[in-house]
Amino acid sequence: MLGVGIDWAESFHDVALGRPGEGVIEQFRIDHTAAGVGRLVARCLELEPDPADVRIVLETRHGLLVETLADAGFTILPVNPDLVARRRGPAKKKDDADDARICCLLALDQFLELRKLIPHGELAGELRTIARDDERAARDERRLLNRLRADLLATFPAALGIAGDDLGSPVVLRLLTRWPAHDQLAAVDPADLVAFARAGKHGWPDRFAARVADALATDRLPVKDYLVRAKTGTISLTATQLPAIRDQRRTWERRMAELLLGSPRYGRAKQPKEPDPGKAIPGGDIYLSFPGLGDRLAARIAGEIEDDITQFDTPNGLQCYGGTAPVTRRSGRSEFIVARRLAHNHYLGTAVHQRAFCSLSRSVWAREFYDGKIAAGKSHHSALRALANRWLEIFWHCLVKDIRYDETVHVRNRQRALQPPSAA
Repeated sequence: MLGVGIDWAESFHDVALGRPGEGVIEQFRIDHTAAGVGRLVARCLELEPDPADVRIVLETRHGLLVETLADAGFTILPVNPDLVARRRGPAKKKDDADDARICCLLALDQFLELRKLIPHGELAGELRTIARDDERAARDERRLLNRLRADLLATFPAALGIAGDDLGSPVVLRLLTRWPAHDQLAAVDPADLVAFARAGKHGWPDRFAARVADALATDRLPVKDYLVRAKTGTISLTATQLPAIRDQRRTWERRMAELLLGSPRYGRAKQPKEPDPGKAIPGGDIYLSFPGLGDRLAARIAGEIEDDITQFDTPNGLQCYGGTAPVTRRSGRSEFIVARRLAHNHYLGTAVHQRAFCSLSRSVWAREFYDGKIAAGKSHHSALRALANRWLEIFWHCLVKDIRYDETVHVRNRQRALQPPSAA
């Protein structure tokens, strides 16, 4: 067996090689290039011909370096950076070469239980990447909308009256892109506004033009000219960015549905035609069988769990990975203290937390479970976290058994489990 410790960086990586009984035998630095990583792979195979017996410990589970080493057949053992930090000694000195040496010693420790990284397939990797980008784009969209509202409130309050409760509507955004200031919009002829609304496929162009006129005629506080000049470009830029983000998110949503089902959705029913299981991730139809789980949210959960549920031996392993399993602490005479788990996959934790909230209106037992936690004095988010913990357990069982979720079956099993044991 050969133990390899890597302290990774963007441009170079410190490497330590070791053998059982000998400890660290060699240390060097490689560049983050094909030649540098190839040199590492060649050296490892020179010392250990069997790639499966090369155990590599490093502080990440993603990136080109990890994928290259996994393609070489090496055993990848990603660890939390805190595990390395706790072994740096009393001084806690941070040094790249020392961290690589510590990672190498962790790889040689046969009594330390480290979870092996199971490489994901191409479809699962694409789904996870798209789902994460879609989540970031959703945050960007909310941020831009809030900033646009603040800018309009400061310089163009009449636009908020025009938009009403739907500031992000396409016709309003196109209006702000073309006329981002009060004076510019006031100079437009009403007939041009009607033609503009009709070109934007607004259902009632005359009503839209009348609403614009009413909003512009409303008495409002005066706005400084310098502020209007400064914010005109910002408002136009923001109104241009929002439609582009939405268009890309719709494209991603169609691709996520295709990766889950094996075929794009068609028609008003949004059902796939002749789905090909070979073009879908394993268990895609199982995720969509859960109530209240659409394409986007199902893709976020499926992408983080990936395509091999066997990497989690028990439901608790998946719950700990998602951050929903509580951390119970008790020392001496102190009472139980249940703390929130901080070290987890935050993408999965956020997705399953949202999934728990969406299930409140779609699942009867989920609502009863949530109401019971609230009645017991739990906060809203604590109750949702407990419900998310239950949903992850159900996910695990359905994926392991390769069966679709059935609300009736689960309610029956839940009632049976909650019944008190009969007296003998």
